[in-house]
Parts: sequence; structure tokens; C-alpha cells
Amino acid sequence: MDPESPQLTVADLLRSPGLQLELVAGSAGLGRRVAWAHVSELEDPTPWLMGADLLMTTGLGVPRSAARQRAYLERLDDAGVTALAVSDRLHVPPLHASFLATAQLRGIPVLRVPLPVPFIAIAQEVAAAVQSDMYRRLTAQLHVFGALQTLAAEDLSVSELFARLEVLSGYTLSVSTPNGRALLPGVPAPQPHQLRLLPASFDSPPTVADGYVLPVVAPAGPAGFLLAVEHGRTVPAGFAVVQHIATIAALQLSIARHERETARREGAETLAELLQGVVDPATARRRLSRIGYDDHAPLRLAVVRPVGPAPVDDQLVVRGLDRLDGPALVLRQERDLVLLVAADSPLDPVVAGRGDLAVGVSQPFEPGAPLAVPRREALWATARAHDRGGAVVVFGQDAAGRWLADDRDALRALVDAVLGDVVTYDRLHNGQLVPSVTVWLEHDRRTADAAAALHVHPNTLAYRVRRFEELSGRSLQSTADLAEVWLALHAVVHS
Repeated sequence: MDPESPQLTVADLLRSPGLQLELVAGSAGLGRRVAWAHVSELEDPTPWLMGADLLMTTGLGVPRSAARQRAYLERLDDAGVTALAVSDRLHVPPLHASFLATAQLRGIPVLRVPLPVPFIAIAQEVAAAVQSDMYRRLTAQLHVFGALQTLAAEDLSVSELFARLEVLSGYTLSVSTPNGRALLPGVPAPQPHQLRLLPASFDSPPTVADGYVLPVVAPAGPAGFLLAVEHGRTVPAGFAVVQHIATIAALQLSIARHERETARREGAETLAELLQGVVDPATARRRLSRIGYDDHAPLRLAVVRPVGPAPVDDQLVVRGLDRLDGPALVLRQERDLVLLVAADSPLDPVVAGRGDLAVGVSQPFEPGAPLAVPRREALWATARAHDRGGAVVVFGQDAAGRWLADDRDALRALVDAVLGDVVTYDRLHNGQLVPSVTVWLEHDRRTADAAAALHVHPNTLAYRVRRFEELSGRSLQSTADLAEVWLALHAVVHS
């Protein structure tokens, strides 16, 4: 072992004259650290390894086929095994070219142990060499545990806390979901080249090349992984410290989720008051600004509605909203979810492309503006999306919406002229003439389909259509009258 090197490496073992080891493949990994030497004759010994191990075998566990040999070596490398030492002339099957090529590609050294050299000799040399390293690790662990009280007293942010832990622990830290997205605000996700280190299940071995990967447990179960990779600037503190950091990550995740849920409940109350119109524009702008909305960036109102009998999965939508850059308010109203989002926020990822959800989106409006019109726009667009069997529809993107004037007085005049008597009738008699005819026209005047959508008998719908024609003085069989009525029904949303 190099006296100036603080750690034992594969190259150090190869230079040891008493061991007489021979490098078979994997020369790029000679600088890998050896923390321990372990004997195993299992085809998958990874659950019993701790990382940076020199694995020694007589060959009983080495598969015979080329594909299984390659998978065996890849499994060891993924678990953080430093090198594989195989005994010469015992039970080792012929090593295939693909096995040796994998060792070269991955830089995992494969060593041949002469028959006269017992494994215990290698283990003793490793144990003697790493004693000083174990002392340094213990010192590092004590520094980390001793510093945690100070870190807590300083009231650091999550990003500051993990930056300090990186310096003290000797590991670059990242916390992510199983598919590699950032899980904890303020803590980065793994780099793209590190994604292969994330295991397929939460029960996988904790060791990876030059570090560890451990589950981060949330109240509902494992939520992601803590990946700790040695950065070389500090002596790595070892597995016990990484376990402790994973516990800290879980605690911080629980706090972050609690804060987010509290903010959502408060945001839902704010959105409910905005929809009721009980908040004046100036107060509304102040509240939205405190939540995180840009005072000068336009907003949109969206309504998410299930197409079938199953309710909207609130958590699915909330998880989608978490991926947006800006804030989002969510309010449940019966079977609908009402969302307030930035105008440039894409909503397709929020509903995860699910075809069983209908999403209607309003036109953009300024923060603090009354929500009566955006709400009608979003509800109308949601109805259109529902009729299509699930989609995202933005109000105004249809042909009829483009023909309407922007002047609200002109729109009211159109509604009064064409639908005035019908609207008055509906208001006085709690009637359903306007919505019934709207749905009937949206179903291309197919009475049976429209009646099913309205949950009424076809004869009831036919009566409502006739009554609408009587009160409006328009025939829905006339092209000119139909065009005027269709535009007026759209104008109801704006007026």
C-alpha cells in the first residue's frame, strides 16, 4: 500500500509480492478503493455486501453461460463491488470473451489468485491496510453526528443543510423519485449518468459504485432514494452516516409535504372566496402575490371533470401540479376540481394524458380580475371536452368563439336580443332551456344522445327544444336562425 495514499486500492494489492495476484481484465479500475475482502460462492451475493468489497470466489457461483457471466459481473459492479478475485484451477468455468469485455468496459478488475495463495492471506492484508482508514471513518462519523446539533440550531434551509452534510460526510448527495425526478425541494436529483445507479425496487442492496443508495421513507411508504457518491474531497464517513442522512431526508420530506398540504388547504379557501366574488381585486392580487403568483403574469382557470363514474384522482392531479414551475390552487367542487394556474402552464402533463378526464381551460386574465367569466369559460370548455370523451379544451379555440366580439356590452346585447325571453323564463321558473338546447346542439341535434347526456327522457328534451323556439322566436331548423342562436349561446358565457 502506498504510504501517502489514505486508502487501499486494487493496484496496491497487485503490487503486494506475497499475494502474487494477476490482472485478467478491467485495468481501468486499478484505482478503486478496497474497503474489505469477502468470500462468496453465490451467483448473487449482492444482498450481503456493503460496497467497495473485494469479492473472492473459487468459482462455484460463477455462471457458465456467456450471458449469465456478463449479468453476474454487471450485478457485482452495480452493487459497488471493487474487484472480483477468482481462484486459479479450482471451480472457475472458462471466462467468456463477453465477460472480459464487460470488465474492461466497466473498469471492474478481475484478478486471478494463484492456487497456493489462500483467501485468508488476502483478507488479512486488506484488514491490516484498512485499519487506519477505519479510524479516519470513525472520526468522520463523529464529526457528522456532532455537527447535526449545530446544524439544527442554525435553522438552515434544506439546500444549506444538505450542502453542509456533503462536506462533512464525504459524499455528493441527491434525493429523487424512483424515476430520477427531484423529490425534496432544495436537494438536486441525480445527474443523468447516475440514473443507472437507482435500483428497480426499494429492497435492493444499498451499495453502488463508490457509494450507497438508500430508500427515503415517507408516511405512506418509500417515496424515493438517497444517492450518496464519494466526492473525494473528504474521507467518506461510511454506511451508518448515509443511513442517518436518509433519515434526515425522510424527515425533511415529511415537513415539506405537510407545509405543501397546509398551503393547498389555505389556497383552496382563497380560491373558493375568489370564485364567490367576495374578495375585492386589490386584496385578491395581494393574496395571490403572497402565494407566489407573479403580479403581472396572466392566469387561467381550469376545471377537471371525470368522464366516467369514477371520481377525479385528486392526488394524481396534485402530483402533476407539483411538476409545474409556478404555484397552483386546487378546489374540489362536487365531482370537479377547479385549478388556478399561470397562463403558460401546460395542463396536459398535469392529467398525465389520461383519457378519462375532461379538462376545460379559460382564456387568460389578469391577477385579481373577477372569476365569474373565466369560470363560465372553463365550464363550457369542460363540457366540450367531456363530449369528446376526454381531452383538454381551451375556450375560444373553437370556430364559434372566434366570431364573438370582445366588447362585453355587445355580447350582452346579442344575448338579450336572441335569448332574452328564454333566459328570463329559466330564471323565473328554474328552467333548463338554455343548457338543454346547448347540449342538444353540441350533440349535433341528436336528441337521444343529448337526452342521455342530460339524464332526461328524449320527450322531455324535445319539449324543451320546442319551448325554446317559441320563446326565442327562432326556428332551429333554419340555418340563419341556428347560426344566430349558436353564437348567442356562446355569448352567454362571456356576457
